[in-house]
Amino acid sequence: MTPVIQVMWEADVDQALGFPVYETPGAAGADLKANLPGRADVVLQPGARALIATGLRLAIPDGFEVQIRPRSGLALKHGITLVNAPGTIDSDYRGPLGVILLNTGAQIFTIVHGDRIAQMIVAPVVQATFVSVAQLDETSRDQGGFGSTGQK
Repeated sequence: MTPVIQVMWEADVDQALGFPVYETPGAAGADLKANLPGRADVVLQPGARALIATGLRLAIPDGFEVQIRPRSGLALKHGITLVNAPGTIDSDYRGPLGVILLNTGAQIFTIVHGDRIAQMIVAPVVQATFVSVAQLDETSRDQGGFGSTGQK
């Protein structure tokens, strides 16, 4: 079953930008665009972060989430990523959809109204039950932490 995401516009935004779109038939993520108040550019200095408005609100069906992920082209070419990648939007959240962009690059980066800034992935959610135990089962890795499985 294909989940249906209900989308609503925020007041006084540019609806001509359209809803999120899958750019190709095989795309996993739908592109999100910057829908900037007053259409004023946002300038990100190196090391700076900003909450970028999309102008959207979502109603996600129970049993699903929306993950917000960086766009690989922005990351590679400009060092633009998400602070909390992937960001999670829960099915019971109805507030404005914003994207926290971070400039990890060495140059100033400008976000312009209508720029594709991130992608959203719709994914199923399974909620677990947590139980207390006296001991965990052993594995071949056991307690090996960061880097314990090698550097290849």
